Amino acid sequence: MYGRKVKLRFLFIASVFLSLILSAFLILKSLEENVVYFKSPSDIQFLEEIKNQKIRVGGMVKENSIKVLPEKINFIVTDYKNEIYVVYSGVLPNLFSEGKGVVAEGFLKDRNFFEATKILAKHDENYMPPEVKEALKEK
Repeated sequence: MYGRKVKLRFLFIASVFLSLILSAFLILKSLEENVVYFKSPSDIQFLEEIKNQKIRVGGMVKENSIKVLPEKINFIVTDYKNEIYVVYSGVLPNLFSEGKGVVAEGFLKDRNFFEATKILAKHDENYMPPEVKEALKEK
Protein backbone atom coordinates (compact mmCIF):
# COMPACT_ATOMS: atom_id res chain seq x y z
CA MET A 1 0.00 0.00 0.00
CA TYR A 2 2.40 2.74 1.20
CA GLY A 3 6.09 2.59 0.52
CA ARG A 4 8.80 2.33 3.17
CA LYS A 5 9.80 6.00 2.78
CA VAL A 6 6.25 7.21 3.42
CA LYS A 7 5.96 5.08 6.56
CA LEU A 8 9.29 6.36 7.89
CA ARG A 9 8.30 9.99 7.25
CA PHE A 10 5.00 9.45 9.01
CA LEU A 11 6.70 7.87 12.04
CA PHE A 12 9.26 10.70 12.17
CA ILE A 13 6.58 13.43 12.01
CA ALA A 14 4.42 11.63 14.57
CA SER A 15 7.34 11.22 16.99
CA VAL A 16 8.32 14.91 16.63
CA PHE A 17 4.71 15.96 17.23
CA LEU A 18 4.36 13.73 20.31
CA SER A 19 7.68 14.93 21.75
CA LEU A 20 6.56 18.58 21.31
CA ILE A 21 3.29 17.87 23.11
CA LEU A 22 5.10 16.03 25.92
CA SER A 23 7.64 18.88 26.28
CA ALA A 24 4.90 21.51 26.45
CA PHE A 25 3.01 19.48 29.06
CA LEU A 26 6.11 19.02 31.25
CA ILE A 27 7.01 22.73 31.06
CA LEU A 28 3.51 23.85 31.99
CA LYS A 29 3.30 21.31 34.81
CA SER A 30 6.59 22.50 36.33
CA LEU A 31 5.56 26.15 36.07
CA GLU A 32 2.24 25.42 37.77
CA GLU A 33 4.01 24.96 41.11
CA ASN A 34 5.71 28.38 40.89
CA VAL A 35 2.72 30.46 39.78
CA VAL A 36 1.58 33.03 42.35
CA TYR A 37 -1.81 34.61 41.71
CA PHE A 38 -2.49 38.29 42.48
CA LYS A 39 -5.74 39.18 44.24
CA SER A 40 -7.23 42.36 45.64
CA PRO A 41 -9.15 42.35 48.94
CA SER A 42 -12.41 42.50 46.96
CA ASP A 43 -11.38 39.47 44.89
CA ILE A 44 -10.70 37.52 48.09
CA GLN A 45 -14.19 38.26 49.44
CA PHE A 46 -15.71 36.55 46.39
CA LEU A 47 -13.50 33.43 46.33
CA GLU A 48 -15.46 30.19 46.13
CA GLU A 49 -13.12 28.29 48.43
CA ILE A 50 -9.98 29.17 50.33
CA LYS A 51 -7.14 26.81 49.47
CA ASN A 52 -3.81 26.67 51.23
CA GLN A 53 -1.95 28.05 48.21
CA LYS A 54 0.47 30.93 47.90
CA ILE A 55 -1.12 34.13 46.60
CA ARG A 56 -0.32 37.83 46.45
CA VAL A 57 -2.62 40.42 47.95
CA GLY A 58 -2.26 43.93 46.62
CA GLY A 59 -3.71 47.28 47.51
CA MET A 60 -3.04 50.30 49.67
CA VAL A 61 -1.91 50.27 53.30
CA LYS A 62 -4.78 51.77 55.29
CA GLU A 63 -4.03 54.96 57.22
CA ASN A 64 -3.37 54.44 60.96
CA SER A 65 -3.43 50.64 60.61
CA ILE A 66 0.25 49.74 61.08
CA LYS A 67 0.95 48.18 64.48
CA VAL A 68 4.55 47.16 65.15
CA LEU A 69 4.85 44.42 67.76
CA PRO A 70 8.10 42.79 68.96
CA GLU A 71 7.77 39.69 66.77
CA LYS A 72 5.50 40.87 63.95
CA ILE A 73 3.90 43.76 62.12
CA ASN A 74 0.14 44.01 61.64
CA PHE A 75 -1.50 46.24 59.05
CA ILE A 76 -4.56 46.44 56.83
CA VAL A 77 -4.51 46.28 53.03
CA THR A 78 -7.48 47.93 51.34
CA ASP A 79 -8.73 48.53 47.83
CA TYR A 80 -11.15 51.15 49.20
CA LYS A 81 -14.02 48.67 48.92
CA ASN A 82 -12.85 45.82 51.14
CA GLU A 83 -10.04 45.25 53.62
CA ILE A 84 -7.86 42.35 54.72
CA TYR A 85 -5.73 42.11 57.86
CA VAL A 86 -2.11 41.18 57.21
CA VAL A 87 0.46 39.87 59.68
CA TYR A 88 4.14 39.79 58.73
CA SER A 89 7.35 38.77 60.50
CA GLY A 90 10.47 40.18 58.93
CA VAL A 91 12.11 43.32 57.64
CA LEU A 92 9.90 45.79 55.80
CA PRO A 93 11.05 47.57 52.63
CA ASN A 94 11.97 51.25 52.94
CA LEU A 95 9.05 52.36 50.76
CA PHE A 96 6.50 50.67 53.02
CA SER A 97 4.27 53.24 54.72
CA GLU A 98 0.63 54.13 55.29
CA GLY A 99 -1.30 55.29 52.26
CA LYS A 100 1.19 53.68 49.85
CA GLY A 101 0.79 50.69 47.56
CA VAL A 102 1.90 47.27 48.75
CA VAL A 103 1.91 43.68 47.54
CA ALA A 104 2.05 40.98 50.22
CA GLU A 105 2.92 37.42 49.25
CA GLY A 106 1.89 34.58 51.53
CA PHE A 107 -1.01 32.38 52.55
CA LEU A 108 -4.66 33.20 53.11
CA LYS A 109 -5.97 31.91 56.45
CA ASP A 110 -9.56 33.06 55.91
CA ARG A 111 -11.34 35.80 53.95
CA ASN A 112 -10.21 38.51 56.38
CA PHE A 113 -6.77 37.33 57.53
CA PHE A 114 -3.57 36.96 55.51
CA GLU A 115 -0.18 35.72 56.74
CA ALA A 116 2.56 37.30 54.62
CA THR A 117 5.95 35.77 53.95
CA LYS A 118 7.20 38.61 51.75
CA ILE A 119 6.28 42.31 51.44
CA LEU A 120 6.85 44.23 48.23
CA ALA A 121 6.34 48.00 48.46
CA LYS A 122 5.36 49.84 45.31
CA HIS A 123 6.03 53.38 44.20
CA ASP A 124 4.59 55.46 41.40
CA GLU A 125 6.31 56.55 38.22
CA ASN A 126 7.15 59.94 39.79
CA TYR A 127 9.41 58.42 42.44
CA MET A 128 12.78 60.09 42.81
CA PRO A 129 15.49 59.09 45.30
CA PRO A 130 16.03 61.74 48.03
CA GLU A 131 19.64 62.32 46.97
CA VAL A 132 18.59 63.23 43.44
CA LYS A 133 15.80 65.48 44.72
CA GLU A 134 18.25 67.39 46.94
CA ALA A 135 20.76 67.75 44.09
CA LEU A 136 18.05 69.23 41.86
CA LYS A 137 17.02 71.70 44.60
CA GLU A 138 20.61 72.92 44.94
CA LYS A 139 20.84 73.71 41.23
